[in-house]
Formats: sequence, structure tokens, C-alpha cells
Amino acid sequence: MAVELKDLTKVEENYSKWYNELVVKAGLAENSAVRGCMVIKPYGYAIWEKMQRVLDDMFKATGHENAYFPLFIPKSFFSREASHVEGFAKECAVVTHYRLMNSPEGEGVVVDPSAKLEEELIVRPTSETIIWNTYKNWITSYRDLPILCNQWANVVRWEMRTRLFLRTAEFLWQEGHTAHATREEAIEEAERMIRVYQDFAQNYMGVPVIVGHKSPNERFAGAEDTLTIEALMQDGKALQSGTSHFLGQNFAKAFDVTYATKEGTQEYVWATSWGVSTRLMGALIMAHSDNNGLVLPPKLAPIQVAMVPIYKGEEQLAQMKQRLDEIAAELRAKGISVKVDARDNVRSGFKFAEYELKGVPVRLALGPRDMQNGTIELARRDTLTKEVVSQEGIAERIVALLDEIQANIYKKALDFRNSMITKADTWEEFVDILDNKGGFVEAHWDGTVETEVAIKEATKATIRCIPLDVKEEEGKCIYSGKPSKFRVLFARSY
Repeated sequence: MAVELKDLTKVEENYSKWYNELVVKAGLAENSAVRGCMVIKPYGYAIWEKMQRVLDDMFKATGHENAYFPLFIPKSFFSREASHVEGFAKECAVVTHYRLMNSPEGEGVVVDPSAKLEEELIVRPTSETIIWNTYKNWITSYRDLPILCNQWANVVRWEMRTRLFLRTAEFLWQEGHTAHATREEAIEEAERMIRVYQDFAQNYMGVPVIVGHKSPNERFAGAEDTLTIEALMQDGKALQSGTSHFLGQNFAKAFDVTYATKEGTQEYVWATSWGVSTRLMGALIMAHSDNNGLVLPPKLAPIQVAMVPIYKGEEQLAQMKQRLDEIAAELRAKGISVKVDARDNVRSGFKFAEYELKGVPVRLALGPRDMQNGTIELARRDTLTKEVVSQEGIAERIVALLDEIQANIYKKALDFRNSMITKADTWEEFVDILDNKGGFVEAHWDGTVETEVAIKEATKATIRCIPLDVKEEEGKCIYSGKPSKFRVLFARSY
């Protein structure tokens, strides 16, 4: 990969352009031949795999099992839950035919009109309908509950304005779909899973998040309640990073999914669904990275330590590579991912720039003087500092350093996030903060959809969430002046 750091747009000059260039230059993803779809490259997919592995373990630790459901959903399924179809109708890709043929007029390949499907199929935008149609066959008694399923899959939502990782027509995600005997169990499940997402975002991604309820207008289509984790990017915009939905009995009623209680009566099942997607990759990039490239938290970095020999001649290279391989073996024995870069077709300076761009947390450089003195140069990506340290005990030192870097990345993001939460008591203050500072704005809202929509139309800011720890406080809505009992979080968002 040609490293062209000098051509990377500066964060402060054009944040959007910086992001798009960084995704491509760091080898994470690129646009594909299919409009609005992306190719996730090996380095980007390696980060996603790490995310997937950690989350999958967290799901299984909370009793969930993986399953897989069809990519195609009969169109009639969507009509069964009115608010659900309304929420996704404009984004659905529809399969109408199943065969191509050569055009009789010689115009190339065309759809065979005789191969029209009896019922059109929707390419999965989300799986509630196909899953609840399936659950009807799985559930007859209270003994069959709860069902705790998760699916790792791709989905298609026909987006008009796309951006790599943040919003693409096809993306990867996981979607949990659970069935419960009682309302209380389902609510508890929705809350448990949003806390799992919070744990992952903060302790693995190093991204602080605010947990809260979505306003009725921002809820998932077909949900009674949506819980969300909201993160703040370095440009002051919010990013919804994961959601967990209490679906009530809406889908059970739509697909007639009932169970026999212990007393022998028939009751509708209670439901949840929850998911995170490759949008987390966008959050990871935008929350931490800088003008030198990616800054990756060690827990999710594909390469945690890159090792570079600085040498003259093949004999020196062989000696240094042997020593670096020994150190690498010590590190791997402690569960650390290492790359010894002994390429002889590029200079060490090129390698340094490449690993900086790719966000590798720690870089070690070994030169001739280090070989004599038993030392090695250690560079940190998060602080861009370097020091010469002893080779003795280097593995233990790096284990501790990776933990320190992980904590430092989180603290930096948390301090920034906290500095970007501002209270507004008047409309003028509200607009001024949005236009000149950004971030989250704590403000009173009268609780109506009309006011929420009016604020969005006037400022492009939405209610990101009603925080779970919100405190009651008498006040007046910043827009309507009507009474309000607490503040909600507004922000402009991705």
C-alpha cells in the first residue's frame, strides 16, 4: 500500500473529507462497483472480526445462541405490522423475477418476463417478520420460552446518500431476536443488551456512550420502546452506535404467536430485538483518529505491536530479525498480536508512516546500536512519543503499556465528550451552541412530536435520547415554552 500521508486532508480543514480519505488510505474499505455498497478490505475486516468475536462471546455469556434466517422475506410479511412496514418501505430492495435471458432485439441480457415471482421478495432490511413467522412453529408452551437467538448477517437498506461504514446500502451486523413469557422479562432483556453494548463500546472501543430511551418519534418501527447508546464524534456530531428494542406483543400478534401458560390459558409472546453494525467501525475511526491516521484501541487492533529492523546489509538484517522474532514469540505467548516487518523493498521511515497511518498501538525499532546495548526504541501511537528502553522485560512492559494506552484513549474521548455537553435554557442559546460549538445540548422539551419535528426542521438537531439517569427538573421547553419535567439530549448527528 502506498502511504500518502502528506495528501491526507487535515481534521480541522474538512472533517468529512478527512474521514473518507482515511478509510481508504488506511486500507479499511473502498467503494465498490455497486452504487452505495462497499468492499471491506482485509485490514478493515480484521477489526470487524475482533469486534464480532468479543461481542459474540458477550452474547453467549448472557445465554444467547446463534442462528441464521433467510435473506429473502415475502412481501406480505411486511404488511402485517403497520408501523414496521411504514418505517422501512422507502428503503426496501424488491426481487420481482428469478431469471435473465438474451434480448430478442439483441440488446443484451434482460429480465425474462415469464419468470415473474408469484410473490415478490424483500431483500432483508431487518428480520423481525421472517423470524416471528418462524417462531410461530417453535413456540407452543411456556416451556419453549425464552428463545434467545442472535444472527450475524448482512442487510440491505436502499440509502440515497452513502458514506463508507456509516451509511451504506448493504452492511454487516448482528441482530438479536428474543421471545419471552412476560412483559417484565422482555423489558429486562432489552435493558441487559443495551448494557452489553455500553460495556463493549467503552471497554473495548474506548468510546464513551450515553444510554437512554429514544423519543417516540425516533423509535424503531414497530417498537414500544427503543434504548440507545449515543456516542460523540470529534466534529461534535452524535452517532447512534447501538439499539435495543422492547417490541411488546406487536410482532407476536401480527404473526399469531401464542403460548400455553402454566394455567392452560393462551397468551401472546413478548419480544425484543437489538443490534449493532459495521457503523461501529465509523465510530471507532471518528472518535479517536488524527491527522497522522488511525488511532486504534489495543483491544481491537489487528496488529498490536509492529517491529521494524533498521539495518545495513543482509547479515545485519538476519541478526536483527532473529532477535525480533525472539521478542515476538514472548509477546505472542502473552496473547499479543505482533508483526515483524523485515521487508527489504521499502525504507524503515516508510514502515513507520504506514503503521502510524494504520493506528498500530505500539511500534518497536531495532538498530545496530540497540543490538550492542541491549535496547530497543518504543513508540506509542496514542501520544506519538518515543523512548529507548531495555530489551530485558520488554514483553511485560508492553503488556502493561497496552492497558495504559487503552485507558488513555478512553479518557481522552471521555474528557472531550464531557466538555461537549452544554445546557441551554433559551432558543437563542440552543441555536448558538449547535452552530458554534456542537456536541450534546441538554434542553427542556415539552414531550410532543410536533415540537420535536419543528426543532429538527429549524436546526437539523434531533433528540438523541432521554438519558436513563435523567433527573427531574421543572422547566420550560426551549421551543414552545410549555412546561417540562426534565432535560433531554439534542445533537446534530450522522
